[in-house]
Amino acid sequence: MTYDPSPNQISEIAIRVCRGDGQQTDVTQSAKLRGGQRRPFLVLTLTTADGTTGTSFGFSTLNPRTAGEGMVPLKQFFLGRDVYERERAALEFRKFDRSWTLSPSYTYGPFDNAMWDIIGKKSGVSVSRLLGRFRDHVPVYVSSMFHAGGVDAYLREAVEAKEAGFQGYKIHPGGDVTEDLELYAAVREAVGPDFTLMSDPVGAYTYNEAMIVGRELERLNYRWLEEPVHDVDWHSQKRLREQLDIPIVGTETSPWGNRGTSAAIANGQVDAVRADVSWRGGITEVMKIGSLADAFGMRCELHSCIYHALELINLQCASAMTNCSYFELLYPLDDYDFGLKTGIQISDGYATVPDERGLGLDYDWDFIDNVTEALL
Repeated sequence: MTYDPSPNQISEIAIRVCRGDGQQTDVTQSAKLRGGQRRPFLVLTLTTADGTTGTSFGFSTLNPRTAGEGMVPLKQFFLGRDVYERERAALEFRKFDRSWTLSPSYTYGPFDNAMWDIIGKKSGVSVSRLLGRFRDHVPVYVSSMFHAGGVDAYLREAVEAKEAGFQGYKIHPGGDVTEDLELYAAVREAVGPDFTLMSDPVGAYTYNEAMIVGRELERLNYRWLEEPVHDVDWHSQKRLREQLDIPIVGTETSPWGNRGTSAAIANGQVDAVRADVSWRGGITEVMKIGSLADAFGMRCELHSCIYHALELINLQCASAMTNCSYFELLYPLDDYDFGLKTGIQISDGYATVPDERGLGLDYDWDFIDNVTEALL
């Protein structure tokens, strides 16, 4: 039988730029990510010649219109391509992007995700089964936003997370070492010795500060220390990994998928890697990163994609990765649960993996259309 690519060629691409609510006019304040508001977002939809559609949310930064415009060169790149030829697209995009485009890291992933959505629909099965699904439920931990004004908000959330049955709580601290040390100890006391806790300072510390914090987190039995120094301060990360017992986790912003992760593994700069379907090249690259880490006996812990419509795509990957411990969601969950008629299903601290055709997402198009500011 001769393969006919024509029904599978991408004939239409729509990029929706969608507004948030309650956004700060001061970009510096918006960047502090305090939570409590719906952030702007992008929605990408691919349509093949036979009318099959695939959709993925996209990251919008602090300026959704600029983020959407950043995807327009990829729109031109993907039009006319066969959705089944993901590897061809990835290879040719590396050359295309390196020559002139230099696209932001969050632009490619939604295109890859949407192609998988179409492939799953055409195959009549969920993406998780196409990926090699091995579990139907994945343990969930929740992560704080950056709370101003002391430890009380963190203590309340940590206790709520434990009582709700979540499998852990990760702290995004303020970055002042003295205050953070008090916070780490107070949260551990509040939830008891056995509840899983993690720390993610998002690169706030110097090497010496990270050493002090790491030793204290070891004493407090925290599960891992994530990005203790700036993302690309690989020298300090390596020294920390060699001197601390607590695992050092990183690579969530590394470009170029598995190729951008390999050096961190080979050079001993992390104990576990990070990936997600938003910033790290979509489903295809996430699964490659997971396999790369697994070849070195290393965990690949999936990074939150913020929006639940993207988190559910992350969950498809988590269902097929044997070296992924958890499914991460930002807390409180309601802040990021929009644009879907059916959200993430969680019971006893475990997220249920969707099993409908494709990505299995039931988008609330009335809501999405109502907040769409531009169609690119």
